Amino acid sequence: MDHRIAAWEIAGILFIIAAGSLFHFVYSLTGNALAAGIFFPVNESVWEHLKLGFWAVVLYAIIEYRFIGGGQPAFIVAKAVGVLTLQLFILVIFYGYHLFTQRTILFLDISSYFVGAAVCQIVSMIILKRVKPGREAVAASVCFLVLHAAVLVLFTFFPPKLPLFMDARTKTHGIQRRL
Repeated sequence: MDHRIAAWEIAGILFIIAAGSLFHFVYSLTGNALAAGIFFPVNESVWEHLKLGFWAVVLYAIIEYRFIGGGQPAFIVAKAVGVLTLQLFILVIFYGYHLFTQRTILFLDISSYFVGAAVCQIVSMIILKRVKPGREAVAASVCFLVLHAAVLVLFTFFPPKLPLFMDARTKTHGIQRRL
């Protein structure tokens, strides 16, 4: 089973990179459809780009669950920690280099997503292979994933007026049309 888990997690790296790359363009390709704004970035803010990783990991986890998740008590925990790892990795890299450069470097942003996807899946694999979580950890992981999804959506439509939520090019926050 360990080889199977490793194969699925490695395949997940490629899936998350490919899906996230495609997801970047869906909102504009749908003519800025309101429903697309729920799942895909509506502007170039750091916050909106966190959707790329979150929904790519969730989509892959749904697929992966059928093949290895059902027999893995740590599956939900692994995916929740993986998502958190990816999101934090992106934020630390972006704000780390931005602190020194005071500008956005597209190559670093894209690279942080790609490397973050790999780190996410490696962390997920380690948890799947080594952790036997209790019910509390599983429940906390489910709560984290649901709350994170809800906050991603909520702050797309009602973003705080903070730099994390601002598109540096347009100086706008969130989706520009109201419900």
